[in-house]
Amino acid sequence: MKPAASISLDLDNLWSYLKTQGAPGWESFPSYLDLVVPRILDTLDRCGQRITFFIVGQDATIESNRAALKQIAEAGHEIANHSFMHEPWLHLYSREQLHEEIGDAENAIAAVTGKTTRGFRGPGFSTSALVRDVLAERGYAYDASIFPSALGPVSRLFFFLNSRLSAEEKAQRKGLYGKFSDAFGTLRPFAWENGLIEVPVTTMPLLRLPMHTTYLMFLAQKSEYFAKLYWNTAVTLCRARAVAPSLLLHPTDFLDVQDVPQMSFFPGMKLPTTRKVALVEHTIRSLQQHCLPDTMNEHAAAFATTSTMPARLSTQTA
Repeated sequence: MKPAASISLDLDNLWSYLKTQGAPGWESFPSYLDLVVPRILDTLDRCGQRITFFIVGQDATIESNRAALKQIAEAGHEIANHSFMHEPWLHLYSREQLHEEIGDAENAIAAVTGKTTRGFRGPGFSTSALVRDVLAERGYAYDASIFPSALGPVSRLFFFLNSRLSAEEKAQRKGLYGKFSDAFGTLRPFAWENGLIEVPVTTMPLLRLPMHTTYLMFLAQKSEYFAKLYWNTAVTLCRARAVAPSLLLHPTDFLDVQDVPQMSFFPGMKLPTTRKVALVEHTIRSLQQHCLPDTMNEHAAAFATTSTMPARLSTQTA
């Protein structure tokens, strides 16, 4: 029998990218959801694939975004929580601030989609023991904020060098994309001491290099053949190491610089949309050949029901 796996998409909007970059104009909350969500849903429909959408609460409060968000829920995909204001420094929040941030997102998302969120991913993989405790207190089933790759800090350095951030803003974002020690964590789902299940974003076994589609788009700008070879190698290593992947997508995998000129700073935006979508389909269909990809909630539930002795780690473990 094929192993359980999962596919998710962080529905980061244009304003959230601009905000993280320190670019002006994000305060008016510019959006591309009405453009990109139909493309994403059409692609998933062609592949016959359900996934999890991690939605930012602020987007659900804006009337012009609500039709797109409703389409996601109506298509049968899982709706999960990606915070309210998409600030990748949740590790600096107090317990009260975390309850407010996560709770406000829950309420805004439920008001539009009619769905109660059971899963969470921190923006920029921002997490901490306190974040996980608050999630457990709020009844969440799983978290998906661990990115086991040594390239996270390298990506952060590259991001800082190409941003307009002040020293204070860089200090806020110092946890962006995780830390070097994350590369030594497990790639498989596990349970924290408080019972919260963690489903890490899968990176390439042994090498711990990224294998999410946004990284593939970056490679494909140079060579689509190499990008596919890289992905196929990653899947082969996952099978050899008995790792059922949790694949991460982003809206930028369905957009190019012609669609969103403001995003020219982002890796892979020079690759035309049609070629990006084709590469996304390749990765999904490849995953379907070897696994049973479903939502994050189903992946976490499969771990909970099949693991007789889950690896229970202290919530103090970074």
